[in-house]
Amino acid sequence: QVQLVESGGGLVQAGGSLRLSCAASGRTFSTAAMGWFRQAPGKEREFVAAISRNGYSTYYADSVKGRFTISRVNAENTVYLQMNSLKSEDTAVYYCAGDPSYLIDSRPERWDYWGKGTLVTVSS
Repeated sequence: QVQLVESGGGLVQAGGSLRLSCAASGRTFSTAAMGWFRQAPGKEREFVAAISRNGYSTYYADSVKGRFTISRVNAENTVYLQMNSLKSEDTAVYYCAGDPSYLIDSRPERWDYWGKGTLVTVSS
């Protein structure tokens, strides 16, 4: 019923920028919090950023705070992740996620909807 499709991943040099997009289907988009998670090879999936249903509140992992910005355009059913000052440590598969619950949770298992991911590779 709900489909999330990420795009915008690719190869970028350290210090560069990249913007990820997530297109969501269904009228439920505007009622759901949205987030980004990432998973590097051999590591657990980790929280990156989240945004509330109306876009008024945002949350970031300490590792990306000040460098990444999450935003959403509900009229277009899209959520974005602007990534600046990229580091090699940011290399991972990035996943878009949705959560219809009231509270935003950094634990992946608390999110209901997931995209298939897009690979971001940051070269040194």
